[in-house]
Amino acid sequence: MTEDKPPAPAKSRADAMRRRVLDAAERLLHEGRAEFSMRELAASAEVSFATPFNHFGSKAAIMHALSAERIASMVSRFDEAAPKGDAADRVLAAVDIAAAVMLASPEVNRAVIGTIGAPGGEAGQAYVQSRALWARAIADGDGLEPSLADIASQALPDHLALAFRGALSFWTAGEIANLELAARARAVAATLLLGFVKPERREALRASLGRVRPS
Repeated sequence: MTEDKPPAPAKSRADAMRRRVLDAAERLLHEGRAEFSMRELAASAEVSFATPFNHFGSKAAIMHALSAERIASMVSRFDEAAPKGDAADRVLAAVDIAAAVMLASPEVNRAVIGTIGAPGGEAGQAYVQSRALWARAIADGDGLEPSLADIASQALPDHLALAFRGALSFWTAGEIANLELAARARAVAATLLLGFVKPERREALRASLGRVRPS
């Protein structure tokens, strides 16, 4: 005789349903169906038509949720890797990790970036979430010019977030190939770091810039 299991908490059921909708959205994007309707999404998730609306409110919110998951994955991978070195080393390691996350599923991630960046779309939290990743990499600014440490901790996370999103925009548009994404993103990060690192670190950063050429 089996015992009846207690009903799952409401939050767990809601989380499971949200996951089901997001997984269905990823499947549709992987199939190249970025213009899917909410009705098509509900059918793919095998839920009622109202369910995606009840849990997210709109298709744009679903795409923002997928974007947030990508950034969360970047943060968790960065924490797991615990890159060695100083702030500049950690920033460049974070670039490689962020690019790897995006390249894990290029079709899906191009669609996500393209949708959340479309004119007139709903505002999300991608900028704030991305900035947190770069602030994590910079940490206390070890290895940066001491006289610039304060401004670096304030300004660099913003500029790195903008720069990486810029690289992703050109990648999404097909102007940067998959194999070039990490190198291009590293180059722009190195350019930003040049103004803040100690003099003895600048030569290595300058040398890395010379290895990147437009295709």
